Amino acid sequence: MSDNNPRPIEAHEGGKTRTGEGLNVLRVDASARSEGSSSRKLGDRLLERLHEESQTAPSVKHRDVAKGLPFVDEEWVGANFTDPSERTDRQKQVLELSDDLVGELREADVLIIGSPIYNFGIPASLKAWIDLIARARETFRYTENGPVGLLEGKKAYVLMASGGTRLGSEIDFASGYLRHILGFVGIHDVEVIAADRGMARGGEALEMALAEVDQVELPSLQLAGTSH
Repeated sequence: MSDNNPRPIEAHEGGKTRTGEGLNVLRVDASARSEGSSSRKLGDRLLERLHEESQTAPSVKHRDVAKGLPFVDEEWVGANFTDPSERTDRQKQVLELSDDLVGELREADVLIIGSPIYNFGIPASLKAWIDLIARARETFRYTENGPVGLLEGKKAYVLMASGGTRLGSEIDFASGYLRHILGFVGIHDVEVIAADRGMARGGEALEMALAEVDQVELPSLQLAGTSH
């Protein structure tokens, strides 16, 4: 759906210039529903806009965490806390999936998270993803003034859906947490759009959220890759 004659774009990468490359997009979906999911529909619409309005088609990596991710366990913690130069082959194997997930996030210019609100919070599968990417020395570092995120320069869209929880209300423990953890790893430019209270509002909830996706500002192509 991109321009039939795309013009090359210039994107600055650590002081260098990338020419003719589209945005790298990481899409993370957490809804247990593969069909009829409002958060997935919002993600589909946002990707349509990125394809239609980009000079060069974006490269999209889709990570559907609802299919299952391992939870952090004692072996993982031990491997993660071991200095990289001293890790055994087994410890490297234990961290392999986490390394892949961190690499996907590090390479992304744009992050799209689609998540329902389950029991006032995020799904366990999305929390598992967060636990696997929030790693000292990889996505944040400790300083004398506290932790500092290492993934600056990215744009994030958090697309949410709920049956009865109002976004931003005192019983919404999902959207604020996602904003916080993204900021913790250095992603501060975050847009949150929600089809909330779908059970009470019916189809209006999704329709209004889709309209908001249609109007939300897209990232500047000139800034793609600034954090790589």
